[in-house]
Amino acid sequence: MSEVITIANQKGGVGKTTTAVNLAASLAVAEKKVLLVDIDPQANATTGLGFSRSDYEFNIYHVLTGRKKLSEIILKTEISTLHLAPSNIGLVGIEQEFNEQNKDYKAILKNKIAELRDDYDFLIIDSPPALGSLTINALSASDSVIIPIQCEFYAMEGLAQILNTIKVIKKSINPKLTIKGFLPTMYSAQNNLSKETVADLKKHFENKLFKANSDEGFVIIPRNVKLAESPSFGKPVILYDIKSSGSVAYQNLAYSIMG
Repeated sequence: MSEVITIANQKGGVGKTTTAVNLAASLAVAEKKVLLVDIDPQANATTGLGFSRSDYEFNIYHVLTGRKKLSEIILKTEISTLHLAPSNIGLVGIEQEFNEQNKDYKAILKNKIAELRDDYDFLIIDSPPALGSLTINALSASDSVIIPIQCEFYAMEGLAQILNTIKVIKKSINPKLTIKGFLPTMYSAQNNLSKETVADLKKHFENKLFKANSDEGFVIIPRNVKLAESPSFGKPVILYDIKSSGSVAYQNLAYSIMG
């Protein structure tokens, strides 16, 4: 049975796209069939897999506006079991289009995904850093959500907002939506703030951290040069440096999710 997972946090720069790309790639390398759906107008997940605007004519904007089926925009990637539904900066105007057309927009992505979700083991959605109509669409279409938490000052800021949004969507649109887990990102063992953030997460959400087969006990994504460099080469880190600490951490996340 397939699973739809959104990576969400309304804060920018917390490792959301990095998580979407590298979790999708790690699941695919583990021989799962994966579709990465990029609904962030910044299209960083799309470029992170090596695609530029000239490589494709249609994107998720054309799907959400009803001009294309989701299956008609899918791109094959360097990993045979990983496919991509690309995004584009043009998606930034979609909220105004929804308002002008007075559409009940909240379930559009869910209906589009339903057409092909059985073709994949996992569908990973990279959402924009805002709690607007695109993120609401993503959460409405998903079985669960992963919330990356940057291990720095203000890490927990805004967490109440996204938890409240998830609560509202669960009550009104998608009662099956669950929080799959919180994922500490950009962890530095030399930084006391990183240690404090992880301690806070263990204190308040220990049952929602991802179990790992390591001494730490939980999956923690470290600050890692290879992880930071890999998007500039258009590759997930597992293809850029499979033995780097960043790659190993995302492989552990994938194993934790596969069970």
